[in-house]
Amino acid sequence: MKRSFGIKAVGVAMAALLNATVLTPANAQHGQDLGPINVVDPWLKAWQDATPENPPTPPTPGVDYGMDPETGAFRHPVATPLTTSAPSFPGQLDHWDQKSYAKNVHVVGFYPAVTSPWHAWASVVDFEGKRFLYTHDRDYLRIMDVTDPRQAKIVWSQGGVWSAEGSSEDFDSSAVTDYFGGVTIAWSPSLQRNVLVASYEIGRFGLMDDKRRQPDKVEAQRHYNSLKGFKVYAMNGPTPDQWELIATRTTDYRHPDAPIGEQQGSGALDGVTWWGGKYMLLSAAPDDSYGLTEYPDYLYSPGYQVWDMADPADPKFITQVTVPGQVLGDPESMAAYLANPRAGNRTSWMGSRTPIVLSQPLEDGGKIGFGGMGGLGFYSFDLSDPAQPKTLGHISVPPSYAGTEFDNVDVSQYDRTGFVFSNGYPMNENCYEPYKDIFSIDARDPANLRVAAKFPRPTPPPGAEFTDFCQRRGSFGPKRSGGLGQPEYGRQGIVTYAFYNAGIQLFDVSNPEQPTIAGYFVPRFANETEVPEYTFGNSTFAVFTEYDRNIIWAFSVNGVYALSSPLLGEPKFTAPDKPWPERRQAQ
Repeated sequence: MKRSFGIKAVGVAMAALLNATVLTPANAQHGQDLGPINVVDPWLKAWQDATPENPPTPPTPGVDYGMDPETGAFRHPVATPLTTSAPSFPGQLDHWDQKSYAKNVHVVGFYPAVTSPWHAWASVVDFEGKRFLYTHDRDYLRIMDVTDPRQAKIVWSQGGVWSAEGSSEDFDSSAVTDYFGGVTIAWSPSLQRNVLVASYEIGRFGLMDDKRRQPDKVEAQRHYNSLKGFKVYAMNGPTPDQWELIATRTTDYRHPDAPIGEQQGSGALDGVTWWGGKYMLLSAAPDDSYGLTEYPDYLYSPGYQVWDMADPADPKFITQVTVPGQVLGDPESMAAYLANPRAGNRTSWMGSRTPIVLSQPLEDGGKIGFGGMGGLGFYSFDLSDPAQPKTLGHISVPPSYAGTEFDNVDVSQYDRTGFVFSNGYPMNENCYEPYKDIFSIDARDPANLRVAAKFPRPTPPPGAEFTDFCQRRGSFGPKRSGGLGQPEYGRQGIVTYAFYNAGIQLFDVSNPEQPTIAGYFVPRFANETEVPEYTFGNSTFAVFTEYDRNIIWAFSVNGVYALSSPLLGEPKFTAPDKPWPERRQAQ
């Protein structure tokens, strides 16, 4: 499960999951029959009328996919629908593994009931000699003093806290009015303060199940009851009561004064790319014409935007970046979309989920950016003139759905090697979808990208009672590697990924054409004294690394682990030598 449902919706969805039935495409999304196709929205109708009808046929466990008795390895399905009711398969464990496994990783501390079991954005900021870790999603915000990661403590808590009974607060996704998504924190030379940019987007989950069968839900998203854009806060301290709202903008740049409920498009997805200087990059569909996407419960194909943040209190829109295959009504875009083998599968995410990323700020000479566009492929961009970005290179790979494709982009090794990494991640449990590879992409010539290697697929550690992680239950595959908000951005030769039921995986990428697994920490599954069983399968879903202190934060459904590894170096249990975000100078 990768959802931000309200508690009642979660219970309904998980009851369906525990029945483990194979569903037809018409009702596969949440285990219920939503009735016949009934498309009323004109943009959605244009998409439906222009595309073929070619959803994946649900495969049969043990026949179309499953364990190979000779090798002990798992054979993944070729294609599956998106579902919360993924079936089990022969050879899967009948219990939740309570063992933990580690190689070159040590547990520094464990903090239960910090996040929700579904998702966590993470970032750190230093104030007055103390380091604070932010963990949040739309339904909660927790701030921890992690100056000593061995004795961290929560200093701010807002929203539901999870226990064996579920969340302490019910959360209705459709009633959201002012909950932000991803945030980016940077030092502003002009304001001489830390500044937080909070993204506001349409909630991706819990709002509808099938856009072709719920016209009332589609209408509600078109007239969403929260901001579609971003807000900017000057931080006078670490907690929200010390923040000053200095700007609010909609990503509907054609209608900058449109009130909430009349703003078009998706809003700003995830966190933005911004180092505190003039230029900010974000992911957004600016209006409702950006609707060429197969994803069943999402209406938009987000592109990218560039904003002028020279004065953080007065952000100015600069330009929209669009790739072929996004815009309804545009003949070239429609032709590119229909040529994509995913067209009509009613499953694939098309468009960006995160902004264009660079290895260094545009103000410091960064010129080449990279973006994952889901089923539309992976792109490189020339940002020498940020007002007129140019598409340089593009690659696509064979379809891999359900689940996302080309989502996370890691540029931590780019300046050293010319290679970048990108991956999608699983959305179905029980390995009920193709495996999601992490691709090592040779971008030394960014106009001629090529997939140079795939990261190795994690295998069970010694002493495990299973021969393939798919047998361990829940989701298996890479999520994300932490992003640009991590202090010092990364570590040369090592990259760390959250890997769901395979925990945290550390890869040696000193040679990016031959990545290897150098370490891991695979925590035990949660148990019913901690959180409800329907959450267990999400396992370890996020990672954030303080490279300046050699501390890895791993986010699991039942709590947050502080980890160290000799692969990074000796951990530091006091305040960092230099504050983060780094104090950049005005250009």
